[in-house]
Amino acid sequence: MKNKITLFVTFLAGILLLSACLKDKVGDYWVDAVAGKMYATVPVYTLQSLALQPVPDDVPFSFLVNIATDALPTEDITLTLAVDPASVTKYNADHSKSFKTFPNVQVLSPSIVIPKGTRNATVNGKVWGADQLNACDNFMTAISITAATTASGKSVTIAGNMKSYLLSLPISNPYAGSYHCVGYRIRPGNPTEPVDATEAVNTVDCKTVQKNGFGNYTAFDIVIEVTPETVVVGGTTCYKVIATPIDPGTGLSVGGMWPAWTGDATLKPADLTINYYNPVTRVFILNCWYTSSAGNRIMYETLTRQ
Repeated sequence: MKNKITLFVTFLAGILLLSACLKDKVGDYWVDAVAGKMYATVPVYTLQSLALQPVPDDVPFSFLVNIATDALPTEDITLTLAVDPASVTKYNADHSKSFKTFPNVQVLSPSIVIPKGTRNATVNGKVWGADQLNACDNFMTAISITAATTASGKSVTIAGNMKSYLLSLPISNPYAGSYHCVGYRIRPGNPTEPVDATEAVNTVDCKTVQKNGFGNYTAFDIVIEVTPETVVVGGTTCYKVIATPIDPGTGLSVGGMWPAWTGDATLKPADLTINYYNPVTRVFILNCWYTSSAGNRIMYETLTRQ
């Protein structure tokens, strides 16, 4: 008898919890009349996240939709779904956020049937074109259930607070990665030291990276911020950078950029433009100096993304 009482109490607790989750804006509550009620929902309706690489390719995503009932549906139920920018606006207002609506989103299954005797189905979608967007902006999208109808034509209530799949879409720093570094260092009074190495360039923020070392010299790093200021190099619009050698142990600056090309005269480049990023070739050209007891040392590097 004790086990039966425990089971009954557990069942009631489950009903009350479900009623709290499924409370919608039209005033229907499971607690009022459980039998026969049906709600079309997105079970995972809190904000999810899908990190994007800054590439043009399609990126797929999927999520579940659900018919919440006390008994399995006896008819097929068709759900209609659509991209819903208004839900992004509402999310921003409700949570004091400033997400931008991701511009390239498609629901691949805008009309989906949940067969009778089941409750769930999977909705598929895709986004694309992250390479054309500013990685410093915050993007999201929302896919909402817009209609739910049984095979006999009866409308199914859409749970107002569980109707949307909310997906944030942060774009990774487009400059981080592995780079082939070719160039040299010059210590005053010593021969030019060539550099030919693969170096890691790591994310600091959406527009800034930190490069580990200068070739075989690993005492200092260099922080590179890509600015909106442009310069045309060989007919290509490139972005000027602020390159700052730092001591990675303290984070403090130990140098800066030369205002004009400075380096080995026997290795003078054909184009003397320095300290910029070419977004077409994905190349950084850096010409910096860093301090030493023997005087400021010169570094000139071409960093090509691998």
